[in-house]
Order: sequence, then structure tokens, then C-alpha cells
Amino acid sequence: MTNLEQSQHTESTGWQFWIDCGGTFTDIVARKPDGAIVSHKLLSENPGRYTDAALEGVRNLLGIKSNEPIPSKLIKSVKMGTTVATNALLERKGEAVLLVTTKGFKDALRIGYQNRPRLFDKHIQLPKGLYTQVIEVDERISKNGDILLPLDEATVRQQLKAVFDKGLIKSIAIVFMHAYRFTEHEKVVAQIANEIGFRQISVSHKLSPLVKLISRGDTTVVDAYLTPILRLYIDRVRLELGKTQLMFMQSNGGLTDASLFQGKDSILSGPAGGVIGMVHTAGEENFKKVIGFDMGGTSTDVSHYDGIYERSFETEVAGIRMRTPMMSIHTVAAGGGSILHFDNGRYRVGPDSAGAVPGPSSYRRGGPLTIMDCNIMLGKIKSKFFPNVFGKDAAQPLNYDVVKESFNKMANKIELATGKKQSLEEVAEGFLTIAVENMANAIKHISVQRGYDVTEYVLNCFGGAGGQHACLVADALGMKTVLIHPLAGVLSAYGMGLAEIRSIREHPCEIPLDQKGLEFLIPILTKLKQEISNEIESQGIDKISISLVCQIQIRYDGTDTALSVDFEDEVKITKAFEAAHKKRFGFIMTGRRLVIETLCVEAIGANQIIPKPRRKKAPKETMAPQLEVAEFFSGKKLHKAPVYKRETLIPGNLIQGPAIIIENTGTTIVEPEWEAKTGYEGQLILSRIQARQIAYELGTPIKDKEVVDPVMLEIFNNLFMSIAEQMGTVLANTACSVNIKERLDFSCAIFDRYGGLVANAPHIPVHLGSMGESVQTVIQERGINMRPGDVSVLNAPYNGGTHLPDITLVTPVFDKGSKCPLFFVASRGHHADIGGITPGSMPPFSTSIEEEGVLIDNFLIVENSRFREKEMRDLLATGPYPARNPDQNIADLMAQVAANEKGVNELHCMIRHHGLEVIQDYMHHVQDNAEASVRRVINRLKNSSFTYEMDSGATINVKISINKKERQACIDFSGTSPQQKNNFNAPIAITRSAILYVFRTLVNEDIPLNEGFLKPIDIIVPEGCMLNPKFPAAVVAGNVETSQAIVDTLYGALNIVAASQGTMNNLTFGNEMHQYYETICGGTGAGPNFDGTDAVHSHMTNSRLTDPEILESRFPVLLENFAIRHGSGGKGKHSGGNGVIRNLRFLEAMSAGIVSGHRRIAPFGLAGGASGACGKNLLKRADGSRLELAEIDQVDVVPGDVLVIKTPGGGGYGKH
Repeated sequence: MTNLEQSQHTESTGWQFWIDCGGTFTDIVARKPDGAIVSHKLLSENPGRYTDAALEGVRNLLGIKSNEPIPSKLIKSVKMGTTVATNALLERKGEAVLLVTTKGFKDALRIGYQNRPRLFDKHIQLPKGLYTQVIEVDERISKNGDILLPLDEATVRQQLKAVFDKGLIKSIAIVFMHAYRFTEHEKVVAQIANEIGFRQISVSHKLSPLVKLISRGDTTVVDAYLTPILRLYIDRVRLELGKTQLMFMQSNGGLTDASLFQGKDSILSGPAGGVIGMVHTAGEENFKKVIGFDMGGTSTDVSHYDGIYERSFETEVAGIRMRTPMMSIHTVAAGGGSILHFDNGRYRVGPDSAGAVPGPSSYRRGGPLTIMDCNIMLGKIKSKFFPNVFGKDAAQPLNYDVVKESFNKMANKIELATGKKQSLEEVAEGFLTIAVENMANAIKHISVQRGYDVTEYVLNCFGGAGGQHACLVADALGMKTVLIHPLAGVLSAYGMGLAEIRSIREHPCEIPLDQKGLEFLIPILTKLKQEISNEIESQGIDKISISLVCQIQIRYDGTDTALSVDFEDEVKITKAFEAAHKKRFGFIMTGRRLVIETLCVEAIGANQIIPKPRRKKAPKETMAPQLEVAEFFSGKKLHKAPVYKRETLIPGNLIQGPAIIIENTGTTIVEPEWEAKTGYEGQLILSRIQARQIAYELGTPIKDKEVVDPVMLEIFNNLFMSIAEQMGTVLANTACSVNIKERLDFSCAIFDRYGGLVANAPHIPVHLGSMGESVQTVIQERGINMRPGDVSVLNAPYNGGTHLPDITLVTPVFDKGSKCPLFFVASRGHHADIGGITPGSMPPFSTSIEEEGVLIDNFLIVENSRFREKEMRDLLATGPYPARNPDQNIADLMAQVAANEKGVNELHCMIRHHGLEVIQDYMHHVQDNAEASVRRVINRLKNSSFTYEMDSGATINVKISINKKERQACIDFSGTSPQQKNNFNAPIAITRSAILYVFRTLVNEDIPLNEGFLKPIDIIVPEGCMLNPKFPAAVVAGNVETSQAIVDTLYGALNIVAASQGTMNNLTFGNEMHQYYETICGGTGAGPNFDGTDAVHSHMTNSRLTDPEILESRFPVLLENFAIRHGSGGKGKHSGGNGVIRNLRFLEAMSAGIVSGHRRIAPFGLAGGASGACGKNLLKRADGSRLELAEIDQVDVVPGDVLVIKTPGGGGYGKH
């Protein structure tokens, strides 16, 4: 009797299907009419077999053929998470979209926050935009709701109809400045679009009624781009399912009816189900603190739970900024299908994936070696226990022979490159170890970096590949318990069935937190509660089963970081916010005004209770029945491993590792020194039963003549980088100033005992190569006097600093019994003000260092773990031009201390895990690896020279001499102009940093920037020239401007890349009440096989730009225009990137300053390419007059004055 026949009499209840359509597999959990739970897994793509995996899976479980109609009367409901929209976003295959936006902002979403995604790419590639065409509308509403420019409805109608009549675009996204609060203009344009006939109309104030034009705009465009694709898919599924209830999982973790499912809410549709399943199944075993580990074929999703679901309200997905509630899920490109690489002496895993087609090598489709193939090679996956769904007829087993042959080729390649002969299993385990470390680092990102002790958590492991790696990932994190549910292989699908129906409404506020503000929100709250309750009721939920959660997002005035607390009275809200802020960031701002940013209401419709299967508790000491005894390779050894079938296990069964547990939806590996016990509901609870031995055997000390272990080389590359990134996270979280917290103008790094850079987080390039000089200054001047618990602070440009606002904190790292530091960690942050003759400490006309602020030269800011606040405040008050806001300086310095302490703690963890000698060895090995990479690059270079003229008439001369025999380079700046009377002098640390940056970009490998890059390079910079000035020369522009010029000089000499804009366009403005500083992007230079990139930061900076709505909300200015400056890139075979035009209207009297370059001398082209256009600084006076400003200038402005900054374009490459 088939499933279909068995269920003929149960139409009143019917089947329930819970489906997760993943990138590689589609998982289905079904509840039969009799309550039994069954699961099914099939490939998401199987051309020639079926067109839709979800519908095929439904047919499979109902026992009907692929071409037969689905009997919808037998199905009660289908709840689904789908990647249809996600795939369309990743592959850029959505609907053609018309973006309609405020005049002056047609390029705002393209420019975004002006930062580049990959720091060291010569060819900067930004994510492809989603809209096809853009229309600017004559309309403008101020931050206060004043109509500055009325909407021209007739013109808008004409514009929209002209686009619609062409027949190519039927989807529209409407995004106006400040429409999150003042919606009238968007409503009118939406109505016009509806009358014309646009099929999809996405309006920003409805989709994301929150401040920030860029992320709200991206969210609106995403919705317009994806919703039509979703609708087509939903309509196709509905056609097959008839009147069956069809629901979809939203990114926020709640289900919604298919008719209400929108593109903006679909991005994390599948992974959100996994979080729901993870929390519910852990709760069944009374685990309160849970790390979710969802490893699939393409990637791994990790999540954190400690009593409440965590959501992110601003997320970047596939390069698109989303401003909508989403489950807080961190994804790393490491899955079963991650491709294995070996090059330049390094093992690498991913980020590319074999996907479902062609899939791993074992899939019989000619695919590459992957992590799944590693497990086959190691014996952890047995083809005879794996479904026979491969090959052309989808009925063949995994192909072990091809895997073995491919690993044999890989082993030979590795031996040829390293001289190290390894077994095939050792090679496979090496790659697997790297993948495990990558996944462990992802978990640190959501736990350790945020202050959670991960060893107190259970690792709830799921996804098709999760069980194979559970023990290894837990060991990498020091976790001792792993939970694997009976449905772990399909837990995201199971989560669809456990999820509640949810809906969220948000209302923008931007009002002070006080009694008046709360009373103002009461009627709004009442209306939102009624709307959202009606929506849930309309989906079949009784009113009595609906619960409401009312919260408000609070932030300190002048900051961007809002935290959610329950909506109560003012006192309780303040206490809750301060407690949350203290826990998250480590401090509170006493006396700072609180602002209500957003009101948020969530309605939750209670879900059905899924009956738990009844199981009989096993007698004590009962051993599980073995299927057979196999072998697998782990820890460089071959182990006998009994095989168990999970379906035969009963509660209380105890399985000692090593062992293999197989089931239909996955394989669980119980590693040696672990055991597995079956829980009361069939869960596997894995526990480490022996303390893990220190893992010296993974990386024993390597003597000079021995071969460096390429596996450990890659692991330590990643570990060192991870520590620097964790430091950066702590600094961003705990800092007070906008510069550090939001513009991310900071850098963190770790150094060896000699002050040599080992690894940095990819932050601000001008900081990275110069911090080592600061560390070495501390070593030289403090020497044997350094003690544990000491931290030194300095900003001295003549002792390793850059310019005075960049303050560096250096912490020595000791271990028990060590008398001298073993390592150093350091952080450098750009402080908003450090004194000087102008607010912001970026004076255009400074002529000596004392005019630029307070000089700090190796001051002991922390002594024996005591923060010397009084002494530091006294220092900030010294000199003729003391710091203007010492409270903010102290707060940011404390944040830097905390960031350094994070680095110290993580290095201590590494010592315990790997051993001191191993770590010190590999600090040198990663530097040696970088050195070898640079020597390979040098071997391709030629002798060359170049002269670079700056706007002032000063020149930078460089001669590059190549010694091919020794594979060394000499970079000689002799002939460069003497130090300048202005502030364009670059301290030697900056010059060195620029050289380091250039040679890092020449290495096309993803390895940390470190001291090794400069080992093959001799640097000659005559003392007293503008690249190595003497005290007391002014240097503030040397950091931001001359550093850019040095990079372009070197590129010009090497004939590699034409000049980029060559400036950071430093703009400051302010008065007694307001101070603001920003850098402005421009065009990048073209290369021999690529065009330059428009409107992006290049080379020595990557700081973010303040969102237009935030800018206008906080400062008395109006941003009238921010657009790409078309035609400014130099022409050539490959054209340079275009600069930008930025128009700011001042609404109060202020002083404005500009420090810029390439206003007289154009950015050069190469190989016959034309130069980019010069920049231009212009002040349009309110009285109609115009004043052209110099490259460095300062001017007093009055209300109505408009400052126009036109940034340079990049040079072209090759004759056109």
C-alpha cells in the first residue's frame, strides 16, 4: 500500500510539508496524517530529472510519479524556506527595476558609503547594482518636513510613462530623502506609477521606515528586484498545490502567508528556519545557551542564542545594504562543496564552491575536489551508506575511485612544491583542518568577539555536512558538548514546522526620550498593534493565540548605534538601555541625551505543538547494536570505527569514539576521546571524555632546514588575522567617537617580539605599515622596563606615528614566567580632535607640529593594569593648542585599551592550544611566506624610475633597482623635494607604509599584510626630504595626501596602474556647536587589462562616508548633490574611473577647510592613456558670487553658501 493510498481517509487532517530549499540540497520534513514524522533529501538541481526540487520531494513522499499532478486535497499545509530570491540576488537575475529618487541623488546608492570591499585589489570591483534605470524627481523635503521643492507631478507622470511605454521595465522602486518620516511625495509617485500600470511598486517608507537613505534605498530596490521573481515562483507552486495553505519563512524567523511574502524579507528564508529548529531542539534537552552550526554544501551558517532570538536590523548581503529585521546569522564560505586549492606553498579551502552542479569530484560530473571528498578519502563518508542519486541516471553511488585519483594528483603537486611526501589521507586531513578552523573562526565572530564564553555553550550541529565535523569544530573552540537532533540533517526544514507566524511593524521616531515623547507614541503604538494583529488573524490565527511584543530602539544623541528595549516608562527604558549598552559596549555616556529612533511592534501567532515521539528508555549499560566495523583516518592515525545505524539506537545507548553513525539525512563522526549518548527524544549528545592534549603535533617546532607544514601555515595565517579582526570588533563596539565607531577610521594588528608586523585586520592601509615603527619605538625606549599590565600611547610622527589625530596604543604580551614580552598588540584610531589651531586637528595651513595638536611621545597610559586617567587628561591639556574634547579622547583610549586586551587574551589562548615555540615559529613562517611571495613578484619587475609633481610644485622622485639574482629591490627616493613649509610632509613611517601597501597589492594571494613584504626591499629616503622630514615640520597632510602620491609614484614607476585620484579630499567644517570631518572618494586608475572604478576610495584610505540623512539630521547643512562626475576619468584603451561632485549648502555660519590634491596637476595616465581630470573646489556665495578655492584652503561661510567639491578622475591606460 502506498503512502498515497494510506492517507485517503485522512483528508481532514492531511499531510504537512516543511521544506528548506538550499543551494545544494532541498530538505523536506513531512508530518503524516497519523502524526508520524518523515524526512527526505534531494538535489536542489537535477537537470533532466525534475524542474523543481520542492515539488518533486512532495511527490516522492506521497508516492506519486514526477509527471503526475499533486493531489492538493491530501495536503493540509506547505511551509517553505526558499533560495529563489537569494539566488536571483547572488546571480543578479532579478527583475528590471526603475529607481525613482530625489534630484541630486541618482548615484547615491551606487556610491553608497564609498568604501571598497577588498583592500588590496588593484582592480576594485564593486557589487553590481540592481536597478536598470534611474529617474531624478524635482522634489525635496527637509529633515524637519519643510517642503523645499514641491513635487512636479506632471513631469513625474511624463517621465514614468516614457519608461513604461518602452515595455522593458515594469518594476519600480521609489526612494526620496527623509521619506522615512515625511511620506507624502512617495505616496503621490506610487499612485502615479499604479495608474500607469507598473506591476511591482516598492516604496521606501512602507518597506523600511528608518533613517539612512542608502540602506533604506537598497532595501527598496531589492524588494522591487526580487518580489516579481518570488511571485512567479509562488504562482507556479500554487498552481500545483491548488488551495493548500502555502506559507514562507521570512528572514526575521517568522512564517507568513505566500500572498504577503516580499523580496526584502526572503534573503535568509532558509537559514532562519535553522535558527528556529536549533533553539527548539536544544530547549528539549534543557540547553539554555546555544551556538547553531549549520553546515551545508555551499556554506556554513552560525548563530548565537542566549534566551532571546537575536536579530540584525542592518545587514549587508551580496554587497547590498539591507535595513530590515533579519535573524542574526553569520555565514562563512565553507561547506561540503568548498573547493580545495594548493598554490604558492599554501593549502586553501574555498571560498568557491562546486555547488550542486557539477558538485564534488565524487558526484560523477567531473567536479573538483572538495571538503566532502576529503571525508570520503578519510573514510568518514562511506559510499555504500550514502544515497545512490548520482550520475546521469541519478542512481549511482559516490565515486571513491575518482576521489582517490584526484587526491593522488594533489599529493604529487604538493610534494613537488614543498618536498614533503604525504599520504593521501594526510593531504585530505590537512584541507579538512583548515576548513574546521575557518568555521571555528566564524563562530568566534558571533560569540567570543562579542564577549560570550563559548565554552559554556552547547554546539547544536545540523545541516547535511554538520555531523561530520561537529567534534572537530567543538575541539577548535574548546567546547565540550555537541547536540545532534534526529532531524539534524534537515533541521532547517524542521524549523519551518516549529516556527510561529510573525509580523513586524516599525515606525520612525527621531524624538527625545522623555515623557512627552512617550505620550506622543501611545496612539501610534495602538494603531500599529491593531494593524499587525489583524494581519495575523487574517492568516487563520485566533486572537487569543496572538501575543504582542512592543519595543523601542534607543541611541545616544549623536551616535548611530541603537539598541532595542521594551516599551515601558522613561525610567525603566533608560535603565534597560544603559544596562544593554554597558553589556554590549562596556560603557555608558552619563549625561548624554537619549533619542528614540524607532518604535517596533511584533505580533506572534502561536504555532501548533508537534507531539514528541514516544521512546522507551534503554536499560543502563545497554550497548548499541553495531552494523559493521570500518576505519577512518583522524589525528594523523587510522582508527577502527564501529558503524551504527541511528534508526536502531534507543535512549541511553552509549557509543565510544571513534565511531560512525549513519542515517538517511547525514553522517555523524564520533572522534577519538569523544562519546555519544542517545537522549530521551532520540538526540545524540556528544561529549568530550578526555581533556584535549595540547596540539603540538599539529605544528611541532620546525628547524631551519625542515619543511614548513603548509597546513599549519594556512591555519596560523587565518588565526593571526582573526585575532586582529577580533580586536577591531571590540574597538568599534566600545569606542565613543563617530570617527572610530561609525566611520571605522582605525586599525588593529599583532607584532612579533621585535615589533615586526605579523598580521593586521583589513582596516585603513596608511595605518597598517606604519604601526610597526610605533611598536619598535616602545621597544627601544622602554626596553627591560616593560611589565605585564602596561600600555604605552603615542602619536609622535617622528617616532613611528603618522599625524597627531592617529593615536596608537601598544600592549606587550607576557606569559607566566616570561621576563620579556613575547609579542605585541597595537591599535591605532583617528581621534576626532587632539587640539591644534582648528577643530578636528586637520588644519589646512599648519606650519609646525605644535599647531596640529598635542604631541604624545611614548606615554605610559596604563601602568600595572591601572588606567592613568588623570595623568592622561593632564597631557591632553598641555601645549598652546590643547585637545578640545578630552572626555571623548579618554573614552576612545579606553576602547583601544580594551581592544588590545582582547588581542592579549586571544594570544594567550593560542599559547595554551599550540604552544609558545610553535606560535613564535609560525609568526616567522608567515612572514617568510610573504617574503617569498614578494620575491616572486620582484623577479617579474624591471629597473625603472618616475617623477611625480604635486600641486605645490614639490616632486617625489623614485628609482627602483631590481637584483634578479638575489630577487631583491631597492627603492630610492633620492632627489625628492626637501621638507615643505606646508603640512604635506610625510614621516618615514608613512613612506614605508605606502611601499608596503604597493607590494602587497602586487601579490595576488589572500595573505595577511606583514613585515615579510618588506624583507626583500631596501628603502632609501634621504633625511630632511618631504618623505622623511625633521622635527618640527607639520605633517597633517602628509598622512592623508602625500601617502596617496607615494603610492601613485610607485605604480607609475612600475608601469602597473595609472594614477588614481591621488587625494583624500579632506573636508572639515564647524562652529562652536558642530564639528565635522569627512574624506571624499574619486576615480581610480586603469590598468593593462581593466578600467578604473568610479566613485570609490582608493589606496591609503577606506573610511566610510556619513549617510546623507544622518549628515543632515546632525549638522546644519543640506546635501544638494552627490553624483558621479562623468567624463572625469582619463580616456585610453582602458579608461580611468570617474570622480564625484558633492554640493553642500550651509545653513549656519561656519568655518570650512579643505585639504586636497590634484587641483593643478592632473592624475597621470600610463602607456599612452590620458590623464584624469583635475579636481576643483568652489564656493557659491549666497549673494551669487563665486570663489574658487585652492587645493588647501579655509573659508568662513554664511547660511546659503554652497561648497562644491569636484574630485579627480583616475588616469587611463593604453592608447584609445
